[in-house]
Amino acid sequence: MEDSLHVVCPHCDAVNRVPDGKLNDKPTCGKCKHALFTGHPVELNGPRFMKHIARSGIPVLVDFWAPWCGPCRMMAPAYEQAAQHLEPAVRVVKVNTEEAQDVAARYAIRSIPTLALFRGGSEVARQAGAMDAPHIVAWAETRA
Repeated sequence: MEDSLHVVCPHCDAVNRVPDGKLNDKPTCGKCKHALFTGHPVELNGPRFMKHIARSGIPVLVDFWAPWCGPCRMMAPAYEQAAQHLEPAVRVVKVNTEEAQDVAARYAIRSIPTLALFRGGSEVARQAGAMDAPHIVAWAETRA
């Protein structure tokens, strides 16, 4: 029997079991039937963020950002491009630190943009500062 991974739906937050070898086969959510991977960063608030990092069987790359942050806005298109390269091996998400101040405080986000990589519910790597798409991809792949 093939090993399966938990993948949290970016649309309805249902936890889906996906066979490890089927991640690249465009899996859909068993609950809402939408694609589990869209190639775009998933915008998460506090409660959704906690579910995605706690229940995900794949690494989760988080961009902690704010709308007033110039470097954050400058990095946004690169992060979008990186999502297209990283999924489905890595879930790519964004957390607005203005709206999710509790999450920013919990993870001691002191500067933005900050990228953090989570695996199995725990932070495994962090990088502050804006990066271009190739550097985001390389950074995430070497740590995922």
